[in-house]
Amino acid sequence: MTRILVLYYSSYGHVGKMAEAIAEGVREGGGEAVIRHVPETAPEEVAKNAGFQPMAHDQIEGPDHLAQYDGIVVGSPTRYGRMSSQMAAFWDQTGGLWQKGALIGKVGAAFTSTASQHGGQETTLWSILNNLLHMGMTVVGLDYGFDGQMGVEEVKGGAPYGATTIAGGDGSRQPSEVELAGARYLGKRVAQTAAKLTA
Repeated sequence: MTRILVLYYSSYGHVGKMAEAIAEGVREGGGEAVIRHVPETAPEEVAKNAGFQPMAHDQIEGPDHLAQYDGIVVGSPTRYGRMSSQMAAFWDQTGGLWQKGALIGKVGAAFTSTASQHGGQETTLWSILNNLLHMGMTVVGLDYGFDGQMGVEEVKGGAPYGATTIAGGDGSRQPSEVELAGARYLGKRVAQTAAKLTA
């Protein structure tokens, strides 16, 4: 059984909910899912004043633990069209893994949340995927086998580069069933791909 890490950062819970759906998909695809979050780096007063919510899962012990997994699905909210500083700070500590080639051949994928439909979902996904590609990982996107991302009959996330959700300007919109289904689909594809590569 492949072990897939769902690694995320979430300020208000949207990315955390998507992480749980990704993990459901990983299990559906025959893998073992482990959910961890990266450390909060915002000053406590800033986090409190902004209304940040505590993340529901355990914190990852450190970058070296990434090497224990067959696949890593990385999720971050969008900050000005890129991943959050918390997630970037974590990946900035992975130079040792890069030097050893510790993640080469492992499977990677990305997911995100934005306030608006055009708030930088695809650029945020690419800011995550760039790190995974530099690590030599095999990237899995949200392919169009998941046709829930098609159509314009409702507001919904989803991109060929990864699973996404739209939170609304005040954060009141929670991930829809279509968006959660996309996250589950992505998790399943990551688990299935990792199983093929480790066979």
